Amino acid sequence: MRWIKKGLIFKPDHNFPWMISHASIPVVDSMGNGKLRIYFSSRDMQGRSRPTYIEVDDSNPSRIVYFNDRPILPLGELGTFDDNGIMPSWIVNHGETKYLYYIAWNPQVTVSYRLAIGLAISIDGGKTFKKYSDGPICDRDVSEPYFNTAPCVLKDGDRWRMWYVSCTGWKLINDRQEPLYHIKYAESKNGIDWTRTGHICIDYDDFTEAIGRPCVYFKNDKFRMLYSYRSASNYRSDPEKSYRLGYAESSDGLQWNRLDEQVGIKRSPQGWDSEMIEYCYLHNQGNSTYLFYNGNGFGMSGVGYALLDT
Repeated sequence: MRWIKKGLIFKPDHNFPWMISHASIPVVDSMGNGKLRIYFSSRDMQGRSRPTYIEVDDSNPSRIVYFNDRPILPLGELGTFDDNGIMPSWIVNHGETKYLYYIAWNPQVTVSYRLAIGLAISIDGGKTFKKYSDGPICDRDVSEPYFNTAPCVLKDGDRWRMWYVSCTGWKLINDRQEPLYHIKYAESKNGIDWTRTGHICIDYDDFTEAIGRPCVYFKNDKFRMLYSYRSASNYRSDPEKSYRLGYAESSDGLQWNRLDEQVGIKRSPQGWDSEMIEYCYLHNQGNSTYLFYNGNGFGMSGVGYALLDT
């Protein structure tokens, strides 16, 4: 792969009280009639995340054609799993409905945060979404005691398949608790009730101590995955240890071969994605393949895109 960077699309800047900064974790859906909808989450002054979207020209995603001025989902009631943050992670078009899987988070006392997986459903073509439940569809349990989050979901025949982030513990580094997480696998018959297999798809190595936001797609008889990975130490301040994109291939979606050197995109020498690149989402539109992603500050510098060079 070789990606041609096309630049920044949108960066929030105190647009609304709930949209002070960040356009984190882009999720893209084709709306027809020449439009792509880019879901993302923004933060308020307290750091709480709420999801919204922009719509862009599908032949030129740099051109914003619609800006949604309100969150599409409210934060949960006090004490529930998503009372401090909702971030989109994946969308599945299922018949006449749209399933929006999201990352939910709460602040914690002994560690920084706890994450879980929520689901919202639209029955009007994405005009509105309603939470499936007041609780998560996947949360920590007897086999995953820390957290799970950031699902990628594909329908494969009569199976629903999920690749997701699973935390294996926290490490004290420079007087700060840092999470360690890798990519695991789950299956479902309906996209709601999930069986977690415990199977690890992308694991740690000598550098990689956190592997985030899997993006799985099927092309030329292979499953392919893009993901973000980083060290656990100094990743906020040192670009050499911060998030970058990785790539892997699989014949069955379970056993993966890491080929990070083939990802075809890296940090820029300067600008909005010079310190880190992360949370990518691949979208095919006609003869074009786009890669939407975040840069510096985990989405603080906005969302941009690249075009696959064919």
